[in-house]
Amino acid sequence: MVVDDSAVVRGLISRWIAGEPDMVVAASLRTGLDAVNQLDRVNPDVAVLDIEMPELDGISALPLLLAKKRNLIIIMASTLTRRNAEISFKALSLGASDYIPKPESTREPAAAETFRHDLLQKIRHLGAKVRRTVQTSPSPPLVPTPARPTGPAPRSPAVAQPQPQPLRRAFSTQAPRVLLIGSSTGGPQALMTLVTELGPVIDRFPVLITQHMPPTFTTILAEHLARAGNRPSREAVDGEIVKAGRIYLAPGGRHMRVVRHGTDVAIALNDGAPVNFCKPAVDPLFISAIDVWQGGIMAVVLTGMGSDGMRGGKEIVAAGGSVIAQDEASSVVWGMPGAAANAGICAAVLPLAQIAPKLVRLFSGDRS
Repeated sequence: MVVDDSAVVRGLISRWIAGEPDMVVAASLRTGLDAVNQLDRVNPDVAVLDIEMPELDGISALPLLLAKKRNLIIIMASTLTRRNAEISFKALSLGASDYIPKPESTREPAAAETFRHDLLQKIRHLGAKVRRTVQTSPSPPLVPTPARPTGPAPRSPAVAQPQPQPLRRAFSTQAPRVLLIGSSTGGPQALMTLVTELGPVIDRFPVLITQHMPPTFTTILAEHLARAGNRPSREAVDGEIVKAGRIYLAPGGRHMRVVRHGTDVAIALNDGAPVNFCKPAVDPLFISAIDVWQGGIMAVVLTGMGSDGMRGGKEIVAAGGSVIAQDEASSVVWGMPGAAANAGICAAVLPLAQIAPKLVRLFSGDRS
């Protein structure tokens, strides 16, 4: 369901969706009020919801839509302004699954193509999750109808074989000296939960985060993380010295790496090409950290689409560090953490609620 007061944007998004073999446009609507009133009839899996609309805007329509359909996937779409970024963060706290920034002009081919690619990927992956949830919900018990046997006795049903679990490695025997975190779809919510319990780690060790997110959004995310963790948090600045007691967030649109600077460690930002279709990307941070901290790295891969962080995680493990991935049940999308888990590089795959307590123990000397 596409909800946007711009007929041009509605038409563009609807044409993109209609061109995909696994998607159908359930409805194309002008206002949030239309969306609320027609939700029962349309019954979509996913809604792309504009923020600024007449009659009922996106942030006001959001809770009404979720009240009518609890498992509706809602992707907030907004232009890249600070106000809309703040509203998008509020929408995530109210139950939206994700957000996507709209380009200032869809007439710019590169910007329009990036928007198209990202939007379709979000719809596909988030929609697939709600579909799996519906399909795996327990069915009501069937009442058997007695019948006279008319043929050979049926064979016993095949016993489902347990699926092999990905290899789990032992945690490194080296003491961790830095915490690196990578995240994407669902990441802002997961990061907010995580940092509220990471105080003992942040106070003694530097924490560096790459979240797939555009400019302006990362500025606001850093401010939210500072409030949630009650610790200094900001977008990283090129050349600044990395210190314990602070959270460094990769700024939107730039890759964040770390480099040796004499006896110190410094942030190195660059405007290179996207990595794993992302900018900032997790792999550049993970890989650069090996030259600085060798095996003293604890890396965490949180919810997100794609496989960013898996290659860097492999190199961290090869250097003697450790990787933890978020489990599937607590992830909005089990792409990035799933790729790390299935690659056999993780020492633990944990629900989000268990990751911070585990990190606190590991950074306090526990190696189990």
